[in-house]
Amino acid sequence: MAAQNFDLIVIGAGPGGYVAAIRASQLGLKTAIVEREHMGGICLNWGCIPTKALLRSSEVFHLMHRAKEFGLSADGVGYDLDKVVDRSRKVAKQLSGGVAHLMKKNKITTFMGEATIPSKGKVSVKTDKGTEELTAKNIVLATGARARELPGLEADDKRVWTYKAALKPPHMPKKLLVIGSGAIGIEFASFYNTLGADTTVVEVMDRVLPVEDAEISAFAKKSFEKQGMKIMQKAMVKKLDRADDKVTAHIEIDGKVEKQEFDTVISAVGIVGNVENLGLEDLGVKIDRTHVVTDEYCRTGVEGLYAIGDIAGAPWLAHKASHEGVMVAELIAGQKPHPIKPGSIAGCTYCHPQVASVGMTEAQAKEAGYKVKVGRFPFIGNGKAIALGEPEGLIKTVFDEKTGELLGAHMVGAEVTELIQGYVVGRQLETTEQDLMETVFPHPTLSEMMHESVLDAYDRVIHI
Repeated sequence: MAAQNFDLIVIGAGPGGYVAAIRASQLGLKTAIVEREHMGGICLNWGCIPTKALLRSSEVFHLMHRAKEFGLSADGVGYDLDKVVDRSRKVAKQLSGGVAHLMKKNKITTFMGEATIPSKGKVSVKTDKGTEELTAKNIVLATGARARELPGLEADDKRVWTYKAALKPPHMPKKLLVIGSGAIGIEFASFYNTLGADTTVVEVMDRVLPVEDAEISAFAKKSFEKQGMKIMQKAMVKKLDRADDKVTAHIEIDGKVEKQEFDTVISAVGIVGNVENLGLEDLGVKIDRTHVVTDEYCRTGVEGLYAIGDIAGAPWLAHKASHEGVMVAELIAGQKPHPIKPGSIAGCTYCHPQVASVGMTEAQAKEAGYKVKVGRFPFIGNGKAIALGEPEGLIKTVFDEKTGELLGAHMVGAEVTELIQGYVVGRQLETTEQDLMETVFPHPTLSEMMHESVLDAYDRVIHI
């Protein structure tokens, strides 16, 4: 059978791959996409989307318990975990189907199967029906990543889970250990803790959410502890003894090892790139710690071969992957796109309270040699936050004293994952503190706190 020829073949149909394919097709390139499992990748099926659906259920459950505060009554409040999970799976399925529809609409040829790259410009796809041979001048690797498994802490999906089992739990945890307090770990801790699991989080670094600004981490930790979570920092799970109905964790903290029993463990200790079995080494692709090494335009150094998203390294975020997909498609089509600056990509964590940030933390800005001006504004000073019954939170802004450039913004509290985009746009447009101060924010909104935080950095704050 003759090989099918394309201008571009994308391997992986997650938020990087499928977006790259759509943009390429818009630009008139004959495009194919290869996916071995689910359209929409991990993000839509086992990541960003289904976790947000679960967290929404726990948020509503939390609010039902607070009904009295709002002058309402809700008696016999409970939940059905199977139905909560079922809703989450339906949301994922709807979106995955949406991606398949977008491929058809944009006339992108889809191959479901395992791809390898036998030589430059060639892709071989093992499908249910046999092997398809494809050729293209340009290939985009968008194969994503999977959960990192530490020796001795491997998941068995009975008592020790990675994110997949945590999204379709075989049982409701009563006593839960979460290893790792990055976004994935803390979101699951938040979900199960709200539903009543006795939750302990172990973090090897000196604080939870270690990539966030130290002040935001400290605020979040206090809030988690108030909700009954136990947080162990500078701690390490050395090994797990497994039994049918329990797991005994050996946790090292302050030089001593203590044993604790749990009925469930969730491991969320980072990710590894899906770089195996593609034939990358033979092509001469450089791989560093399971990630493909690329330049700022996602080029691998092998002519016509690009890598985007999680496989190409941090930050491991769906929106970064999508933007890289667009950039690469435009580059292949002969346009001159701008490279993506990692500092302009916001990070969002949907625990309770939410956490969001963009740019440098205060410590990073100082390390980089900036003289900084820092502003803060608490939720308790905002009318909308109080009316919502969400008076706990903080917005923090970091400016360069010399130029007024907004170096970073950091938030914890209700709906901050939606608010952060205001500062992202501000940074993209290179606004100064003056521009932000002169911007009129609508009242009553949570966004007014973003204004006040800027004003506070320059000793002009009004409402505290």
